[in-house]
Amino acid sequence: MTAWAARLALVPAAFALLAADDLKPSDFAADARSIETIVNEQYAYLDRFPGGRMPMTDKLRAEANAVSTARELVRYSERALALLADHHAITGSSTKESWAVVPSYSDLWVERQGGDYVVEQVRADTPASQAGIQAGDRLVSVNGVPFAMAVANFWADLGTTGGADRDAYAARVLAAGRRDRPRQLTIQTGKAAPRTLTLPNLYYRNLLDRPLISASEKGQELVVQIHDSLGNEATIQGFDRVMERAKPGQPIVIDLTDTPSGGNTTVARGIMGWFVSKPTFYQMHRLPAEERESGIARQWVEQVLPRAGKHHSGPVTVRVGRWTGSMGEGLAIGFDAIGARVEGSAMAGLLGAIYDHRLERSGQMIKIPTERLYAVDGTPREGFVPRYKMQR
Repeated sequence: MTAWAARLALVPAAFALLAADDLKPSDFAADARSIETIVNEQYAYLDRFPGGRMPMTDKLRAEANAVSTARELVRYSERALALLADHHAITGSSTKESWAVVPSYSDLWVERQGGDYVVEQVRADTPASQAGIQAGDRLVSVNGVPFAMAVANFWADLGTTGGADRDAYAARVLAAGRRDRPRQLTIQTGKAAPRTLTLPNLYYRNLLDRPLISASEKGQELVVQIHDSLGNEATIQGFDRVMERAKPGQPIVIDLTDTPSGGNTTVARGIMGWFVSKPTFYQMHRLPAEERESGIARQWVEQVLPRAGKHHSGPVTVRVGRWTGSMGEGLAIGFDAIGARVEGSAMAGLLGAIYDHRLERSGQMIKIPTERLYAVDGTPREGFVPRYKMQR
């Protein structure tokens, strides 16, 4: 399944549960227990955890043994993957009350600063931005629970504790909320009195109901914005049509600040191919699972090639932010490798490339980062930060 198809599967109307009439309760429990093994064999970032093993808890192991239906298996899979504190580890099925997928369906990027949870960025044209929430605001509570307590409760419910980056992960999930209900957030701006807001989650609207690409002339520049469509191969043709109207040598700005759901390398290479005149390395891959199994490391570098009859020699600027995710991040490091100016902030920091892993008995799917990805200079993709601040 492509990343685009995976994204479509997460739209709230599409949460069909996979179950066959002849499956027994013990089959669902067996699949639940298998998730720990799959993660320990296939997850590319086990070095994030003590002992290089999935941080499974006794509470979740007991829950696995009690799973007896397809719906319970979906819920368990979501809870088990949450232990990874990895926004790129998701399930192929979901329920209406599942947590929103971050960053695709989130509008607040939250970081922990000491004991506080602070908004770092607000996604444009969302309930949060329309309510006046801004960078620097502090999250006081969520659904009436003090925010730090809500984060602690998130981890306690899974039988573990948080800390540092794990707490920031939980905070972003809590701020995005459940798919089937609004969020109640209490926000404090500076020393002003806290204010409580009830905001719809981002599943209330069809985020796919937008153009794939929009373009406009701003001064001398041709600004091309990708609207979360890096997994749709029609984006290549849309980009081609825009570039065909570019003037020779015209500065091009490619705005990737609205690409949280990733995509695939076909689209990425189709875009970058306009700006190279020879085969050029743009991204490095590593497959830890093969090394674990065979003892032999596997690593390779991917190239972008020129596209016949499609070339632009003008300067290129790429804009990124917290809602630049997965393949959007791959485009950013790729453009950096081919000499473009990449500007903005840290991106979503989504780990690696996700592979589909089918649970043997039920057929349900979990999706976890199985390849590690790097810039061509060896910088982990999730650690890449633009050298330049955003210029408007």
